[in-house]
Amino acid sequence: MFYRPGLDQHGLAHNPFKALVSPRPIAWVSTIDADGRANLAPFSFFNAVAEAPPILMIAPYGAPPEKSEGPDTLRNILETKEFVIHATPYALRDQMNVTAAQYPHGVDEFEAAGLTKAGSEIVKPPRIAEAPIAFECAFLTRTELPSERETMKNGAVFGQVVGIHIDDAVIVDGKVDVTRFRPLARLGYMDYASVDAVFDMPRPTKPDAAKP
Repeated sequence: MFYRPGLDQHGLAHNPFKALVSPRPIAWVSTIDADGRANLAPFSFFNAVAEAPPILMIAPYGAPPEKSEGPDTLRNILETKEFVIHATPYALRDQMNVTAAQYPHGVDEFEAAGLTKAGSEIVKPPRIAEAPIAFECAFLTRTELPSERETMKNGAVFGQVVGIHIDDAVIVDGKVDVTRFRPLARLGYMDYASVDAVFDMPRPTKPDAAKP
């Protein structure tokens, strides 16, 4: 099949786009507002975009942040210029799902999900004590993107990682073993996956141009 998004009907029961771009890692993002109130929310439009310095990107979408119904995460990042991104382990899948709800502004999702706050080393937002991986981030820039829905704004937020927390229990022989915390990934629809197995594939050496 072939269809043009926004122009053609795909004819399927549900929009397949997010099922086709998968798996997507889940960023579990903690922030604080200008009054110091904590917020926690997951985002599956997320990835690393640079290594030196390390830079992460999340793409929160929704009502414009200046409106009261806008996403707390985006509003808080723009106000305080700091946030923490956590890897989401399989063991905390239910707690992550609790924080995906649309709570009123000011509700503490840490408390709603029964999670423990831990102090960050450099930034002010707290981190999830139970999470095995946390990236303390300083806001770099926000890029607005086209949107076909008037009430929903698309955009990407970039943050430079200024501190990294790793649970020693997931380090084996000097390397992070992801199967020890089984990071969650978002698929399409209401489907999720976790990393339960890995395999090694060394990069090929540069071909010898002199050989036929």
